[in-house]
Amino acid sequence: MKGIAFLSLPPWFCGALEENFAREKRMMWKWLGALLLFPVQMVYLVVKAAVCLLLPPKLRDLSRDNVLVTGGGRGIGRHLAREFARRGARKIILWGRTEKCLKETTEEIRMMGTECHYFICDVGNREEVYRQAKAVGDITILVNNAAVVHGKSLMDSDDDALLKSQHINTLGQFWTTKAFLPRMLELQNGHIVCLNSVLALSAIPGAIDYCTSKASSFAFMESLTLGLLDCPGVNATTVLPFHTSTEMFQGMRIRFPSLFPPLKPETVARRTVEAVQMNQAFLLLPWTMHVLVILKSILPQAALEEIHKFSGSYTCMNTFKGRT
Repeated sequence: MKGIAFLSLPPWFCGALEENFAREKRMMWKWLGALLLFPVQMVYLVVKAAVCLLLPPKLRDLSRDNVLVTGGGRGIGRHLAREFARRGARKIILWGRTEKCLKETTEEIRMMGTECHYFICDVGNREEVYRQAKAVGDITILVNNAAVVHGKSLMDSDDDALLKSQHINTLGQFWTTKAFLPRMLELQNGHIVCLNSVLALSAIPGAIDYCTSKASSFAFMESLTLGLLDCPGVNATTVLPFHTSTEMFQGMRIRFPSLFPPLKPETVARRTVEAVQMNQAFLLLPWTMHVLVILKSILPQAALEEIHKFSGSYTCMNTFKGRT
């Protein structure tokens, strides 16, 4: 009886198999280690955040910062300019569409002892943004604050008005960020700030243009914030305030104003600049808005609709008389 002949594999092939097996084994141990380390990292980050709430934070020194605020002539934009000046910013640049308001705010900031200049610029106009950006020079803190609202339902909205909201509230941030971010990355020093709205997370009837644009803006900032993780010295902050008492939303009414009073613009400005100095990525104002986020993630749609009706947010834009 003849013996069975076994196939003999060449040595180089056997070596390749062994090397591949060893590599797979190392990868398996690497993934296992990462899996075990992940919950430890989560606990550490939560504890670190809790400790930071109790300890006084280290604030960014603004004395070397050139700050640009879009929509800086009035409303929250004007208060932001004041707050940055009060906290020692080196130079403040204001962009807007109404020269009278820009000039008044610029003179006020100069009276505070801070260098300030203004430029007429519609952030919804890409070419205008890029042209004015070249005239401005280096900016280390960009505050995207400019916004418009028309306060109408979809069917009552003019097409051009809808486009205007998207161009200013959303696309404007694309153009300003593209204009100034490259130099920030080169200097490894910069901060992109977005004055958004809680309506980006919980829309209401009667402001479909505003809610849509703010939701898009929020997604833009979420993506940008993650994209900057590997960019040393450059960070981002998104602020989502509740209804703020400015002329922009004049006439807006909710059912229980004593329980949910509108925010003061100076409060929003102060908390925004603090968030920048503390390098806080996202800020909801007031803190009770966190409850809204939780409720939206766990309650059925029918329950959320009843909350809108009970709180008055369902009809709050019926009395809207704000600035568009």
